[in-house]
Amino acid sequence: MAKLIQAIRGMNDILPEQTPYWQYVESIFRQLMQSYGYQEIRMPIVENTALFKRSIGEVTDIVEKEMYTFEDRNGDSLTLRPEGTACCVRAAMQHGMLHNQTQRLWYSGPMFRHERPQKGRYRQFHQFGVETFGLAGPDIDAELILMSNRLWQLLGMGDDVVLELNSLGSSEARQQYREVLVKYFEAHQPELDEDSQRRLHTNPLRILDSKNPDMQRLNENAPKLIDHLDDESKQEFETLCKILDDAGVNYKINPRLVRGLDYYSKTVFEWVTDKLGAQGTVCAGGRFDGLVEQLGGKATPAMGFALGLERLIELIEIPQDKQKENNLDVYFVLMGDAAISKGIPLAEKWRSALPGLKLQVNCGGGSIKSQMKKADKSGAEVAFILGDEEIEKNVIAVKFLREKKEQEIIEMDNIPGYLSKKI
Repeated sequence: MAKLIQAIRGMNDILPEQTPYWQYVESIFRQLMQSYGYQEIRMPIVENTALFKRSIGEVTDIVEKEMYTFEDRNGDSLTLRPEGTACCVRAAMQHGMLHNQTQRLWYSGPMFRHERPQKGRYRQFHQFGVETFGLAGPDIDAELILMSNRLWQLLGMGDDVVLELNSLGSSEARQQYREVLVKYFEAHQPELDEDSQRRLHTNPLRILDSKNPDMQRLNENAPKLIDHLDDESKQEFETLCKILDDAGVNYKINPRLVRGLDYYSKTVFEWVTDKLGAQGTVCAGGRFDGLVEQLGGKATPAMGFALGLERLIELIEIPQDKQKENNLDVYFVLMGDAAISKGIPLAEKWRSALPGLKLQVNCGGGSIKSQMKKADKSGAEVAFILGDEEIEKNVIAVKFLREKKEQEIIEMDNIPGYLSKKI
């Protein structure tokens, strides 16, 4: 007997009993984007490897350790996308969407990183992302944060997440801070772990983002970037905080929040939770004003965020009425060849007359008992039963599966009207 082939570790199947959660969150997110006037963009899963090396930064965990990279038949180096921002920037530049224009875009889909699989973190994971281009002020920063806050309210999880904020300042201010930070860590070099030693002269801000518990005390005492901000960044950050205060959004300023990607500047934020163990970040984003220029375009202000769908689904409950949206209205029991010949075209006729109808026809035959078991298991509200006797009388027998009601007999011509009241 051949060995069963299983899914690759960290790349999970989403089974039918789980998909209603995904559909529910996806529908809420789509409605939210429409309510703010954002447009959907869809990018390919595979991109040139250089896109991520130039955007994310070569001295990052993603590029160094986590990307799925391979050579295609032409010898080109390709990568399964590990995140969506760089892809969105590439697409917007390639199709001339940034020249003297503003854009408010959103996307969703799978991303890929070769990490150690654990709860809330997988090698194939799914993200929603929002990106804006051509808008420079703290007003768009506030809009995106308020938008994400509205999402939590719509999903009924506003009490489960906390907003953390920081500003990384301008590239010039960050360079000056970088020198101060390097001096601090050089003075404590024996205490640095292996990753931090490696990043000390290439990407020292990432040391602050270390998840190693042994690095926490050292990072707590490190000079704070927010104390080295340029005047413009400081003013914009104060304006952002005032808008959030006026909107009644609670937040915590986290001076060690630097985000894991090289392209961020000025505002950065995360929504975190204590409900998911170590994987506490549910949504994260910030400004990336230098990325378009970094990838060969003209300097363009940009701001965005992304959130992981798997982690989100761990936190939500679907309202009862939404759970029932996926239930069948009717399971159609067909007894005998004559019923099959007549019943299948009838089902098509009813579906055409009632586009919202959720009707499943029994296929594969079976006794009345076995078909009724399938009807009950299907979750349908009622079972329609068609056999020789019903054909002769031109009627349908209706058995109620979720209510204690007597079976009814309905004339076939009256079925569309009967169903229209049901749905």
